[in-house]
Amino acid sequence: MLPTIRSVSAETASWALHYAQDRGLPYLSISSGLLDIGPEIIAGAQRSSAAPVLVASHLMAGIVVLAALDSAREFDRVDTVRAGVALDDTDTGGPAGIADLERWSAVTSAGLVRRDGVFTWLAEADARADVPTLDGTALPGQSIPVLDVPSLALATGAPNVRVDFAVGETPSRRRGEPASIEIRIDLAGTDRTGEPLARTQHLVHREGQRPLTALGIALGVERLLGLRGDRPAPGIHTPEALVDPAYAVERLNEIGVVWHRVSGDPRR
Repeated sequence: MLPTIRSVSAETASWALHYAQDRGLPYLSISSGLLDIGPEIIAGAQRSSAAPVLVASHLMAGIVVLAALDSAREFDRVDTVRAGVALDDTDTGGPAGIADLERWSAVTSAGLVRRDGVFTWLAEADARADVPTLDGTALPGQSIPVLDVPSLALATGAPNVRVDFAVGETPSRRRGEPASIEIRIDLAGTDRTGEPLARTQHLVHREGQRPLTALGIALGVERLLGLRGDRPAPGIHTPEALVDPAYAVERLNEIGVVWHRVSGDPRR
């Protein structure tokens, strides 16, 4: 029984979800921004026993969240999570992905963070932030209202969470190489002995965001079909609720992701 996967405009979202619910099919969504996810959540909750609904409209279908949660295993307490995605401007996706970005930007230019335990909307000026890359340069970006923020905040318990997104010429393309993607993950908190602990790492894929998004979708479909673990029960799910972060990292390594651990954090 194949799942219904949605990556379409918000106007047609309910059609695909209702189709899946009417037939008891698993449903996976990858294009609902935090600003337009309400109808999807309500529809899923109203018929919560009809079908499993995987809300995976995170960056790259949950890959950033899963990678960060795997890194967080070192910590006893996580105080701060900050992720920055540097996407090459030649790698922004196809027409559907571009339409999603245009729809979100038309609704708001505000960013969303968790600050001192409170989810907070940022004005456009406060939302701006640079995303550092491995070669020491930075792309201008901003905090964006994506599902990664509440997923990371609630999964780690961190009172301070921020996700920034930048689009521009990535270092690999400046070197004359293929356009890559860089994801920087900063974590701060305490270790098992109560001592302060901070970790900064980059994950890089030389072929850009498409392999990561494809893997995020594949991991979700695999779980929905019961190919790894039991099939999830009907109801609303998120990637981190269904996919083991350690397994996701194994698969990331298989598709060619390179990890770089960085000493220090120039943003703090």
